[in-house]
Amino acid sequence: MEYKDYYKILGVAKGATEKEIKAAYRKLARKHHPDVNQGNPKAEARFKEIGEAYEVLSDPEKRKRYDTLGANWKNFSQAPGPGSWPGGGEVRVDFGDLGGSGFSDFFRTFFGGGGPGGFEAGNMEDLLGGRGDTEQDVVLTLEEVLKGTARAVQVGPPSARRRVEVRIPPGLREGSRVRVAGEAGGASGRRRGDLYLRVRIAPHATFERKGEDLQASVKVPLTTAVLGGEAQVPTLEGPVGIKIPPGTAIGQTFRLRGKGLPRIDADGGRGDILATLSVDLPRRLSPRERELFEELKRLGA
Repeated sequence: MEYKDYYKILGVAKGATEKEIKAAYRKLARKHHPDVNQGNPKAEARFKEIGEAYEVLSDPEKRKRYDTLGANWKNFSQAPGPGSWPGGGEVRVDFGDLGGSGFSDFFRTFFGGGGPGGFEAGNMEDLLGGRGDTEQDVVLTLEEVLKGTARAVQVGPPSARRRVEVRIPPGLREGSRVRVAGEAGGASGRRRGDLYLRVRIAPHATFERKGEDLQASVKVPLTTAVLGGEAQVPTLEGPVGIKIPPGTAIGQTFRLRGKGLPRIDADGGRGDILATLSVDLPRRLSPRERELFEELKRLGA
């Protein structure tokens, strides 16, 4: 199995904090987003790789398995803490590299016991047989939350792995679960449980989600803020032009109604875009520009 160094992909140290990982992801996602690099397949592949790295390193359990098992981390899925095993569920374990003491170390790491001998026979049968429901994480971008998407999910033990195509509806929030009845991994001859996909929302390079509203920043030149003019506000479906009144204060928020995310609890409406005005101050002034600013200063402006 190919090993991907997710820390290297995001450009962070192995001991990076959750905040550092999120900041690195946002920076790279903004740089390699397909909308910014249209027609560039390398950028799109890089964007997906960055998303994969963030999905693992932002999840404490996945990160722990990745740090412990390296390239084999995916062969173990969704292990709960000691004493919290839900009577089944899908577990995929590759014991090929865990012979001898490694086997006991593995169980101590993820189950808190001294090894598989600490489980009753029925619990071990559930653990290795794949009986019951299965829950997996799925990371969605805001674009996918807006329109809905589909995911191909691998379920079942390695000897009977199946591919399940799951349709994910629009408008889901962090922590929502998508249930697919009868599609959990299960041993041959056993009744299959249900497959649950638990939704996690990836940070966006432009927007902060607030319920079904999206917060963004719109930057305009100083002259536009003072004299008025037009500005382009980003949305998930492309920029929208708005008018900036003369003398608009920095920090004022403009509301673009119906340009946010779907309201799944309402009558099919959508949230809004909340665009906060900021000013792009000139870093270098020409002699003439400096002269004009000095004149404004003398006038008390």
